[in-house]
Amino acid sequence: MDLQQEKTKQQYLNWYNLAFMAFAAVWGFGNAVNGFVYFNGVQVIFSWILMFALYFIPYALMVGELGSTFKEAGGGVSSWIEGTTTAKLAYYAGWTYWVVHMPYIASKATGGLKALSWVVFQNSSLYDGMNIKLIQAVTLVVFLFFAWVASKGMNPLKTLATIAGSSMFIMGLLFIVMMIAAPAINPAAHYQTIDWSLNNLVPKFDLQYLTSLSILVFAVGGCEKISPYVNKMKDPSKEFPRGMIFLAVMVVFSAIMGTIALGMMFNVQEINANFDSYVANGAYWAFQRLGEYYHLGNTFVVIYALCNLIGQFSVLVISIDAPLRILLDSEISREFIPKKLLKKNDKGAYINGIWLVVAIVTPLIVLPMFGIGNVTAVLRAFTQLNAVCMPLRYLWVFVAYIALKSQSHKFASDYKFIKQQSIGKVAGYWCFFVTAACCMLGMFKGSPFEIGLNIVTPIVLVGLGMILPKIAEKEKATSL
Repeated sequence: MDLQQEKTKQQYLNWYNLAFMAFAAVWGFGNAVNGFVYFNGVQVIFSWILMFALYFIPYALMVGELGSTFKEAGGGVSSWIEGTTTAKLAYYAGWTYWVVHMPYIASKATGGLKALSWVVFQNSSLYDGMNIKLIQAVTLVVFLFFAWVASKGMNPLKTLATIAGSSMFIMGLLFIVMMIAAPAINPAAHYQTIDWSLNNLVPKFDLQYLTSLSILVFAVGGCEKISPYVNKMKDPSKEFPRGMIFLAVMVVFSAIMGTIALGMMFNVQEINANFDSYVANGAYWAFQRLGEYYHLGNTFVVIYALCNLIGQFSVLVISIDAPLRILLDSEISREFIPKKLLKKNDKGAYINGIWLVVAIVTPLIVLPMFGIGNVTAVLRAFTQLNAVCMPLRYLWVFVAYIALKSQSHKFASDYKFIKQQSIGKVAGYWCFFVTAACCMLGMFKGSPFEIGLNIVTPIVLVGLGMILPKIAEKEKATSL
């Protein structure tokens, strides 16, 4: 009896287990670097605290209520939308989740080459000085190769992606610890003095600040991945919010301490004067400088670059394959998708779906060579484009939550973020507004060419999803 009780007990997740799982999924060292570079150094601390208090915590708790309400649904956001609205809107939610990965896939191919250059050259100058047309042509070849790998069925790099992701996560935490300890170990090294005055910590709420907010939204999003675990907790109503608040504390702590560690290394004026280079190379320079403080040369930066290299290319394959399977395996979506896209090859891969990925991603890789002047600017442009496109999928979480609260009498849930219907809807509308506003403002950052790309890309990507149901409808009419 005792053994059986112990076994039953082990089947539940504790709140801190969930918090650590979510932390690994949501946070990464690159988020701290981007925040530091885009928000004038330590000024980002103010923005991180606001973003977590006013956006991330309510977002995560809404995900908990949705996951608890639709505990038997396996389709994530699409299932939530179908359960609260219509099947067609559920298809659009699934389509959005899939299609916003296209710029992400293009950026992974570019980021993988950047990581490879650091492994080989151990500096940024050679790669960054190369002709942009040559680099983008090589990037296209790399992407096509990994699209071919994805067409071979089950992703052979999944294990490598897990290892690389875990390594990057650990290195991000080690960076903070080792950098904070560096002055005690090597007091003779040169460190930056951080200005802790109020004037330096409070940002200027100008257009540059507002157009950068999408970077922070992009950084903290994606916690809907943990929704299946809500009902694996013994007492979700108490333990889930406790886990999410602890998650927020951990991420705020990591963001603040990571920012302080970077502030000890880099001069903000130098970053602003070489912005593109720091977006492209900031993380590598951080580990390179850490190695110098510990008299270990380029050891840390090579290890980081290797982990990033494996991670970028393996995530590239996963991002081609996994979101496509989620979309095309869904019974909700199949009704609105042309049958040709459902064709599988002998390896079980959706071969025509992969061709569609190729058709969408190829222009995203090729176009920058005609409107962006250098290699470092491409990486910065992709970072901004991802910050505009990827959060669009979060909008459907808030649509589902608003619809859920509008029909709360129809649903039962073990956990409720907000019991009062009207207040719950206001929270949903607030998060929807913040996400949409940050995405739209983020479109207007960069050169005129980049602004055009930021505006046109999401319109085209979402618009394609409206065409497919019409093709599917014609197919059905022809077959009758």
